[in-house]
Amino acid sequence: MSPNGYPPYLIVGKEGPAGIMWDVVNLIIPRLGYTVEAVKIPRKRIDQMLQEGYVDGTPRAIEWTREPENYVFTDSVVYVEEVFFFPKTSKLQFAHPADLYGKTVVTHLGYLYPRLEPYFKDERIKRFDVSRDRELFTFVLHGDQFHAALADRLLGHWILKNEGLTSEFRSSVDGISKFGFRIMLREDWADFASAFNQELANVRENGELDAILERYR
Repeated sequence: MSPNGYPPYLIVGKEGPAGIMWDVVNLIIPRLGYTVEAVKIPRKRIDQMLQEGYVDGTPRAIEWTREPENYVFTDSVVYVEEVFFFPKTSKLQFAHPADLYGKTVVTHLGYLYPRLEPYFKDERIKRFDVSRDRELFTFVLHGDQFHAALADRLLGHWILKNEGLTSEFRSSVDGISKFGFRIMLREDWADFASAFNQELANVRENGELDAILERYR
């Protein structure tokens, strides 16, 4: 896992790791006869260390991976979905970028949003970049010139919960991207991936996965 984590999927805390992916892995893997050890590795080194056998797996979306054919991926544990967060008092909705023409969206500095890039480029939709996740919401809440925040759905709800702002925002039903967050493994771990998928299906059916997700909403 990255030293910075990826809340609420991976949270690096003083009392040890937490987060949705960590909790799911810790629930499933002991049932398969394995123990779990968290290792902090910079993101740019993880793939190489995985290939060389220093680590066995890492949370990852297929779409975020170079040469994904070199790895085995489990089924999706949860979905990373970029959506819009509007103030509760706003009447804005999102189904198509045209719904945001003439509006300003608060976005994360350095992030690319392929579906919206043409609209940002010609300024049919304006973007305002911030460097910290929580600022996505504080700018929208306190600046009349900002109309929506663009963030991962679960990340957004996690921030709003921790900042006491849940009652101030609503998220759009539709989003601009949706990727399955999985466990990425070496190719020789295909049998493990199959066993993990079976147990993942079980915890999804019996409600244990929903209970984990609810802790971070």
